[in-house]
Amino acid sequence: MGISIANAALRLVSGAFILNSGINKLRLDEASSAGLQQMAANGIPPLAEIEPATFGKMLSIGEISLGSALLLPIIPSKLAGLGLGVFSGSLLAAYLRTPGMTESDGIRPTQDGTALAKDVWLAGIAVALIFSRKSSKKAKKNK
Repeated sequence: MGISIANAALRLVSGAFILNSGINKLRLDEASSAGLQQMAANGIPPLAEIEPATFGKMLSIGEISLGSALLLPIIPSKLAGLGLGVFSGSLLAAYLRTPGMTESDGIRPTQDGTALAKDVWLAGIAVALIFSRKSSKKAKKNK
């Protein structure tokens, strides 16, 4: 089981970013957890029913797990990409459904929405990981 240099680069960049974010969230106070929860619940309404402190811990553990999965080469790229796809889809849903994040067209970010809209790069990486093909040398060997 090999990993291409392109996939390694995509996984390293996104994995390190998400892992760092998760580690930083280990120290979230309740007010910060509640703010993140409110934003997340715009995209996934059932999240509003969780206690804010519990949500903060779950988010931290989820980000640490996903970041680690992306960084560990023993996890297949397609599987890591699926996890990243779910995560980035959730971020984009929160962005699109939170009032004040988009311009009147519903897509372009406002000044406040830019911080979330930029996470579209994670969705692009997820698509690249999910649909990447084996290198031509490996494909020829497997025939």
